[in-house]
Amino acid sequence: MAEIIDICPPAELPPGGMRLVEWEELEIGVFNCAGTIYAIEDRCSHDNGPLVEGDLDQDDCTIECPRHGSRFDLKTGRPKTLPAYVPVDTFPVIVGDDMIKVEVD
Repeated sequence: MAEIIDICPPAELPPGGMRLVEWEELEIGVFNCAGTIYAIEDRCSHDNGPLVEGDLDQDDCTIECPRHGSRFDLKTGRPKTLPAYVPVDTFPVIVGDDMIKVEVD
């Protein structure tokens, strides 16, 4: 059954902002890309690198793994560059009642 977790008020995650959230044994990166909030698994599918420590490109809404440079699409979780070729999980985001929320299973 899905659960909704509170992340933070929108004012605390401005464009270009990133936040790491832990839920149970899962780490989720929450990103504000040019005003749109995305949530993806904070784990590079190539070698488990921490994506929130990478570079966020707001022009194409990608995050670059700091270890080997794979870029992941924040909308789909799909890698756009090698060496990663397996997508990471994405999570639905809800912004309402002055709170960013993420739906997790």
